Amino acid sequence: MPSEFALIDRYFRRRTRHTVLGVGDDGAIVRPSAGMELVVSTDMLVSGTHFLPDADPEDLGWKTLAVNVSDMAAMGAQPRWVVLAAALPAATESWIEKFSRGFFACADQFGIDVIGGDTTKGPRNFCVTIFGEVPPGQALLRSGAQAGDDVWVSGHVGRAALGLAHLQSRIVLEEPDRSECLAALHRPQPRVALGLALRGLATAAIDVSDGLLADLGHILDESHVSAHLDIPGLPPTGIERECRLSGGDDYELAFTAPAALRGEVEALVERLGLALTRIGSITSGVSPRLTFPDADGNPVEIHPSGYDHFGSGAN
Repeated sequence: MPSEFALIDRYFRRRTRHTVLGVGDDGAIVRPSAGMELVVSTDMLVSGTHFLPDADPEDLGWKTLAVNVSDMAAMGAQPRWVVLAAALPAATESWIEKFSRGFFACADQFGIDVIGGDTTKGPRNFCVTIFGEVPPGQALLRSGAQAGDDVWVSGHVGRAALGLAHLQSRIVLEEPDRSECLAALHRPQPRVALGLALRGLATAAIDVSDGLLADLGHILDESHVSAHLDIPGLPPTGIERECRLSGGDDYELAFTAPAALRGEVEALVERLGLALTRIGSITSGVSPRLTFPDADGNPVEIHPSGYDHFGSGAN
């Protein structure tokens, strides 16, 4: 059985693009681009919580990095470097080879250098720390939404949750919905290009990891505002509505932008080849925090729900 260091050397040491010193020493050395600020984020993926124990290792490798890249997208940052700490129940080379293939496929797509980490024996989980760059004062924050701003979301939220519901036999999806929803669950696509394009355009942004309403609620809390939502095509009841509003794992971007810049946001649809949907507007005050129109068009307060690691599953 190969040693820890042999596994690292064989599957996680690769040529770097913009790193002074990468894997192999007690620490890595990086040189940020001149005039840039660093953005740093950490996420952990735990077996049974964030992925199924029998998850395909190549898909899991992709997702392990992609969910962290999504944090950079939400900040308007260009992802640059990443370190990976992994606990594995056994040094099964065939599994590790597939995992590393997916992990580096994501790294290559977004031009990210893998510069270090750690491995240990234990229940399967992965902890990634990612570093990105952004010009001073241009990072997208959660705290900038203002009354009158439009609320937008990218892509098609709810697909990942529907894919998971299908795997759990809570719903039966037919093609092509099944393939699209399972791809959204297993191979999320971080919206880096959108995040970069939103610099100077969006007033606030967040990635949708715990559910649209729950994550949008973070923007409202940090910005000390409320929102009125009117989501096109939202079913009045049922599992699709639940998944679109409260399902996690989409890693799309929810963001706010001034209504006066609506045309500039809409222009990004063609430029990026990405669906962008205006789903509401920001209102002043903090109560009621979030409202939807009732059958007569009158605003009715709703209480956001989403995934909470230390709660009952709802915020």
